[in-house]
Amino acid sequence: MRKKNFLWLMAGIISLFASCNREEEIIHTVVIPVAPPDSVIPPAEGERVMLGFYLLNEGNMGNNKSTLDYFDFATGEYRRNIYADANPTVPKELGDVGNDLAIYGSKLYAVINCSNKVEVMDKFTVKRLGQINIPNCRYIKFHEGYAYITSYAGPVQLNPNYEQSGYVAKVDTATLEIVGRCLVGFQPDELEIVGNKIYVANSGGYMFPNYENTLSVIDLATFTEIKRIEVAINLHRVRADKYGNLWVTSRGDYYDTPSGLFWVNTHTDQVEGKLDIAVSDFCISGDSLYICSAEWSYISMNDEVTYGIVDVAKKQIVSRNFITDGTDAQIQIPYGIMVNPVTKDIYVTDATNYVYPGELYCFDKNGKQKWKPVQTGDIPAHFAILYE
Repeated sequence: MRKKNFLWLMAGIISLFASCNREEEIIHTVVIPVAPPDSVIPPAEGERVMLGFYLLNEGNMGNNKSTLDYFDFATGEYRRNIYADANPTVPKELGDVGNDLAIYGSKLYAVINCSNKVEVMDKFTVKRLGQINIPNCRYIKFHEGYAYITSYAGPVQLNPNYEQSGYVAKVDTATLEIVGRCLVGFQPDELEIVGNKIYVANSGGYMFPNYENTLSVIDLATFTEIKRIEVAINLHRVRADKYGNLWVTSRGDYYDTPSGLFWVNTHTDQVEGKLDIAVSDFCISGDSLYICSAEWSYISMNDEVTYGIVDVAKKQIVSRNFITDGTDAQIQIPYGIMVNPVTKDIYVTDATNYVYPGELYCFDKNGKQKWKPVQTGDIPAHFAILYE
């Protein structure tokens, strides 16, 4: 759960009370017809075949409500809570707060933040293969047989004088054993690998008002931190484009310092510029960086919603609302985003009120809604495309 991250503890308490008044999550898989199969464009010659995508629902903190859904491109069906049926003997299913999802090799990895583990599954069957125990784990990336996972290291605790630095864990994907740790800044979030370096966004998210403001740079060969780059406070996302730039988001402080999008030249490790646009999540497809955002302000006590597109080649905002048919009015809290690399369909998740099930929307490349939104688990957030 990323929004207003210094209020996670309060959100967890609220969700515990709210859950007492709602029906329990359906235990078995629910299959929902969503779109006709012929709406899926076949890949061009030489391209990998996309079978579908997984969607990890974060779930309300403290409730062990993280679930996994799947959308099948061939049948147009959406399947809710598939992990439960595939692994009926696993206690508490996926666990507490699903924070990231990725496929590497034959395995599917789900980072379960407050359960202090990375759940490892077969990418086709979702059968559990094992788990990696990492305290307060956050995000995951892969390189040459290793997984790199950020960890806050310490407990979920709001403290401006927090003393526990975070780290990046290095995991052998063959054995699922931790083979190294590299200390970074406080509360590290997303990470990106470019060339021989790992870039880590240090947030300091538990330390309001004393946020972190740096990217840690780790040398892959020695697995040691070699420098820090000052960017902005409360960093979150970091993704690379094909031009050698990192796109880095700052959450701001939710008061006078707004969210922003920065780019860093990985050849010089210098911050080269900033775009004044709020970002909750983004996805880069070609030269287009697609943004969804619900930026909360404690001054206005409102969320400012954005569905933007940035041209990463020109470093310009080209749209502040890619939804062109007015259906954006139906979405309460845009939370996660993914773009189909072949069709350019845009998938946006709605966290609704953070307590009840969310929804998944699909828009075509022209920003028009393709099919009726489908109900997901609680707080749908993280996508992973499954290839044949």
